[in-house]
Order: sequence, then structure tokens, then C-alpha cells
Amino acid sequence: MDFVNLFRIECAHDEDDPPGYGPGYVRLADHLGAAGIGGTVYELPAGQSICPYHYEYGNEEWLVVLSGRPTLRTPAGERELEPGDVVCFREGPEGAHKVTNGADELVRVLMLSTRNKPDISVYPDSDKIGVYPGNKDDTHLFVRGSAVDYFEGEL
Repeated sequence: MDFVNLFRIECAHDEDDPPGYGPGYVRLADHLGAAGIGGTVYELPAGQSICPYHYEYGNEEWLVVLSGRPTLRTPAGERELEPGDVVCFREGPEGAHKVTNGADELVRVLMLSTRNKPDISVYPDSDKIGVYPGNKDDTHLFVRGSAVDYFEGEL
């Protein structure tokens, strides 16, 4: 059995991330050989978010605050979290969320998720839908207004 220490594992930063979305992260499933549940440790410098405001169909996520005081945006509004807080984001609009570090100190959180495929993410602020079937060739993001009829283009 493999193990990692959530407080000592090093997070890598992706220099291609856009401004405001520059967390360091490490995906734990790769280290643990996990198949059904995924986990990612994120380090958020001041002013950075993990990802845009979104909700999912197909997977449930949990947030565990390890250190710092991140701001959590949900349909109910914003609130500051503290170390030890655990939040569950259920499927659908009620599970919409965005995690941001609005403080000066570094924030470290653990995001846990089921790993069901396909995964569908909805981004209400930009009116997009992301389809994540498990392979990069068929992964796409669409603006909801670009929907077509079921039979369009069919013979």
C-alpha cells in the first residue's frame, strides 16, 4: 500500500495557467494507484483560485481545508473557511463552487472526488458546459447557446 503525507507533499505550478488561476497542485491518485476516488492537494497563493465557479454532473466533490482561510463561493454566497472545515459539493446546481485565497497567507486544501466518466461540468458565469469523457480527443467545452437539434446533420 502506498501513502503520501498531505502536509509534506510538494505541489507543482503550471506556468500556463491564466492570471487568477495559479494554484500549485499534486494529484494523489497517481501516487496512490487509486481508481475510484481521486484527490488533489492545492496550494493557493494570495489572490488565486483553483478553477472557475462550476458544478458537475457525474461526480461529487469534497473540500478539506488543511491550512489557511480560503473563501468559498456557493449558490448561498461567499464565506471564509478555516482549517479543519469539510464541505461536500453534490451533483447539480446546488453543488456549484469556487475556492479562492482572498487572504495574504498561503492556503492548502484537499479536494476529493469520485472519478466517474463521463464527467460534465457547467460554468454558470461564462454559460459553458465541459464534457470530460476520459480521453483528451473527445474533451470539449461549449457555450450553451451553441446547442443544436438532435437530428441536425444526420442522414
